[in-house]
Amino acid sequence: MIDYKAARTKMVDNQIRTTDVTSHEVLDAFLTVPREEFVPAAVKPLAYIDNDIQVAPGRFLMEPSPLAKLVQLAEIGGSDVVLEVGCGAGYAAAILSRLAGSVVALESDATLAATATETLARLGYDNVAVVTGDLEAGYADEAPYDVIFVGGAVEFVPEALFAQLRDGGRLVVVEGYGNASQARLYLKDGGYVSERYVFNTAVKPLPGFRKAKEFVF
Repeated sequence: MIDYKAARTKMVDNQIRTTDVTSHEVLDAFLTVPREEFVPAAVKPLAYIDNDIQVAPGRFLMEPSPLAKLVQLAEIGGSDVVLEVGCGAGYAAAILSRLAGSVVALESDATLAATATETLARLGYDNVAVVTGDLEAGYADEAPYDVIFVGGAVEFVPEALFAQLRDGGRLVVVEGYGNASQARLYLKDGGYVSERYVFNTAVKPLPGFRKAKEFVF
């Protein structure tokens, strides 16, 4: 029988604390949320490995270390309204819900959205609302958001997401694919958006978010 609580502590101590994650609130969230509840039953014993875990074809639960670094980068406050783009099975939404006032978790795959809704409700994460829709379009109905958290690598950030960011808000994203990926923090101030490169990382891509190929004469 696997002691998942012990595995969770080991994940935080060995995979997260060692990669410059120092926020007590973020560390506590990762110590509290049961990662094993958000992966398919067949891979539950592998829930705490230092790797991405497939939760549906082409969709992954992000490796703990980069996920924790991205969450820390967002500097989420207790009254913040957060939009998570690409919630998958709901694990990151549960983490975000421990830090934020409320979370809107957007998912394009209706089956994954239903799974996330059921798991989050069963575990009592009642400040998360899972919604379905096009990831690139964001979710304007509940905008503006204090934080937009993009839960996978993308080629570019659509203007629709910046438009849904509150003035003073932050958008955290990994841009690029494979080892060329970069974690970036976007800040909106006075209607203008600035960006800052923060660290290199490699995470699995979200569907869509591809730039249209330009025709070259």
